[in-house]
Amino acid sequence: MHRFLLYNDEVRDTSEGMLRPGQVGLLNGWGVFSTLRVKDGVLFAWERHWARMCKDAALMHVPMPATDGDLLRPLLRLIEANRAFDATLRVAIIRNRGGLFDAPNLDREFDVIAFTKDLANWKDGVRLGVKPNARHAGNEFSGTKVLSWSMNLTWLEEAQRAGFDEVVLLDDQGRVSECTSANLFAVQGSEVLTPPLSNGCLPGVTRALLLDDIRVPGISVREQELTLQDLAASDDVFITSSTRDLLGVGEVGGVALRMDGRVRSRLHQAFQDYLHGYVSRVKAPVTESLP
Repeated sequence: MHRFLLYNDEVRDTSEGMLRPGQVGLLNGWGVFSTLRVKDGVLFAWERHWARMCKDAALMHVPMPATDGDLLRPLLRLIEANRAFDATLRVAIIRNRGGLFDAPNLDREFDVIAFTKDLANWKDGVRLGVKPNARHAGNEFSGTKVLSWSMNLTWLEEAQRAGFDEVVLLDDQGRVSECTSANLFAVQGSEVLTPPLSNGCLPGVTRALLLDDIRVPGISVREQELTLQDLAASDDVFITSSTRDLLGVGEVGGVALRMDGRVRSRLHQAFQDYLHGYVSRVKAPVTESLP
């Protein structure tokens, strides 16, 4: 983590004591969060992250800033303070009141906490473990990105202790859902398949961009239910997240996979083009306003 963090509207040193006992959201994981890629000082796909946070917050009864600008402006100040122009940013909205142990004398309905860190150096050919019954696809809160993340962290820790890099989470019907912090895609010929949200996976921003916005001639990206057998029979498998882009998978549950990266390479190039185009569009009004 970098030196400074954002606490509500203030950029503070990480060594300062800011949080208080009795904050319901911190004690119970009652809040929402998102992890964003910072590219050239721009929060990539900010509108999609904001929209997802608002949707999840409404479902979880978590108060949010009134507008996206009320959150975006202090986040940009944090990026400037840390000089984190190419980095990862995590922002959390934490509910302060509610439940049986509602602490007195809290003057805010919610707190905003954000920090930045260096980009991780992900390696291609990641090895994935397998965790059955990790997603209940029919649950009301399935697919929400909330602060109650300890189960994901536990499964990831167990997988890494066993020599894996990440873990494939299966739903209660044995279908592939996602990883602990990434979506999953399988390449079969010219088709690229990813589990539908009805299988309990989180609607990742990179996943949504590949499905909705990024087009490569001759390649079809769509939702389809997948099994472990489908992954083993695929030409290529990769995972996606805001910090990983498109990362190839070499093994699932001890089974070596083909890594025919030709389709993935073309999609990755199209994604990079989209990323750079987005950054240019966001920075253009600022450049035009300079004398």
